[in-house]
Parts: sequence; C-alpha cells; structure tokens
Amino acid sequence: MNIPTEPIGSIPRPRYVLDGLQDFAAGRIDQDELDRLLEKALSETVTRLEATGSPVVVDGDQAKPSALTYPLTGVGLAPDGVVIPFDDGHTRQLPRLTSGPFRYGVYAVSYLAKAMKITSRPVKQSVVAPSALTLLYPDDGISGYSREAFLKDLIDEAETDIRKCLEAGAASVQMDCSLTRLALKLDPSKALLRDFVACDNQVLGRFSAADRARIGVHTCPGADQDSTHSLDVDYTELLPDLFTLKAGNFYLQMASEADPRRVLHVVADSSTEDQRVFVGVTDPLDPRVETAEEVCDRVLMAAEFVPSERLGTCDDAGFASWADDTSTSRDVAFAKIEARVRGTRMAAEKLGL
Repeated sequence: MNIPTEPIGSIPRPRYVLDGLQDFAAGRIDQDELDRLLEKALSETVTRLEATGSPVVVDGDQAKPSALTYPLTGVGLAPDGVVIPFDDGHTRQLPRLTSGPFRYGVYAVSYLAKAMKITSRPVKQSVVAPSALTLLYPDDGISGYSREAFLKDLIDEAETDIRKCLEAGAASVQMDCSLTRLALKLDPSKALLRDFVACDNQVLGRFSAADRARIGVHTCPGADQDSTHSLDVDYTELLPDLFTLKAGNFYLQMASEADPRRVLHVVADSSTEDQRVFVGVTDPLDPRVETAEEVCDRVLMAAEFVPSERLGTCDDAGFASWADDTSTSRDVAFAKIEARVRGTRMAAEKLGL
C-alpha cells in the first residue's frame, strides 16, 4: 500500500477492563490483578489490529485513564479544574494543579514498550499535547509557583515524553491537539489558539528535522460518548494556524465534515511540501460501519487536493479517548479500521500507486 494508513489511538476497552478499574478503585483487586487485565486487553487489541491488516498498530490506550490525563498519576491535583462541555450536554472536567514543580507521573513510553514486545509491526504512540495541559494551571495562580515556571516545566516534560518514545523505537509519535478547535470556541479572537500553537511549537522546535518527520499532530472537534465539543466551529478558521506547527504529519478529522471539499481547499493552501496529511475517512461517532468503497471515494476526493506522495488516511478520532466511554463497541471500532485499510488500498490501486 503506497498510501499510509494509521489508527489515531484509542480503542474501546473490554468490559473486563472497565469492571477491573472499578474493582481496583473500590479495593476489591490489587495492582497486580489490574495489570494482568490490562496486559490481556493490550494483547487482544494488538492482535485484532493486526487482523484488520493495519500496517501500523497502537496500544489502543488500554491502560490510560484518558488520552489527556495519563501523565497525571501522582501529581498534586484537585478535581475542580476546567470543564469541557460537549454538545449533547455531558461534560468532562480536567483536574487543577495545586502545587509545583510540575512533573509527569507517567510517560507514554511505558505503554509503547509493552506494545512493542508483542508485535513485529511498527508501533505508533500517542501523547498529550502540552497546550492541553496548560489548562491545569488555575487562573488565580499557585503560591510560590508562577505560571511561567509551570510552563517551563511543562515544556520540558512534554519534550521528554516525546523523546523517550522516539528513542525507544516508535514508528511515529502523535501529539493529541484535539482541544485546538475548542480553543476557537472559547476564544473566537484566536488568542487562545495561538497560545496553544506557540506552546506546542516550543516543544516541537527542540527536535531535529529528522525527528519532526516522525512526529505528528491530531486535531478533531472532540469525540466522547458519541458527541463533539466544537464541530460547530468553522474548521477553516483553525487549519491555517494548525499547519504552522513544526510537525511532519497532520491527522485531520474529515469524514464527519459537512463540506469536506471546502475544508480540503484550505488544507491544500495551508500545508507545505514537507507535511504529510492524513485525512479522516471513518467517523467513530457514526454507529454505521463505512464500506471500503465509501472510504475509497473519500481518499480519491482528498487526492484531488493533496498530492498522493503526501497523502495518508486515518480515523477521524480515537474510538474511546476516555476509558469509560462505551458508546462504540470494540467490534464496530475494528470493523471501521478494517474498512479504512481496505478502502485505502483500493484508492491506491485506482491512483496507480
């Protein structure tokens, strides 16, 4: 296949993992038993990804509490942080930092290393964008720990998170920038968005050009419990700023866009020759499984705007970025991934690649 295709990251957790997490929180099982369940889920997830024909696999976030909060284990936090509202009325709340210095409690390489042990295929690792974690710092500050000091620590930690994955042999590292579109909703002036981009670029700028070719960013309007937080925000207002990020790969939600051609025009105008564009061709929020033919048509449309040598495909988003999201079944998620793989291969053949 000459058009690369990759999962975004999260796969719905098996029921036994969700039950195990509840049992662990209630003290009914210990850490060793929980780890056994998580290792079983990881093995099953990688095996099923391989069975779809996916040329690149992920750990599926099986052991992560969420794609946003995995680094926060053991960090001094309060539960009453920034609230992320979704369009169906439900919310997710980030924790609030209460003390410094800020350090990650968990690095993503710990998930990567376990996945690499059980597959011979390239493994991609997702990491949280530092811009998202800037929301941990409270508006009224922290006594003895300034926002400037926090940002310096955060940028150092985010660099370490990515570098450890690259050094461990990740095929690529994907930075989750799913809050960038929400930033435009919270602040239409674009000041918050540009703060996010500047923060992430401080991290990306620390890597060599060769490293940045293995680093990507993913954006979407949120995907949780079959709802979004910012699909009503005009994508074309985000993309010109997003493509100023110093990354080699861009993973873009596209399947759920009402007018993808309009958006792809902006992608063509905003992206550069050294940036590969992975377009979303399956929608995790749609319970219907796309056919390979539908996927193929979406790839061929994208190829009208993005040269085939710079084109890739992906899912619009992860299928369960928060561990307790059961709105999509594992069977549906893997069926959509298989359709993406087959449809991308069909498009490559039609394009003579």
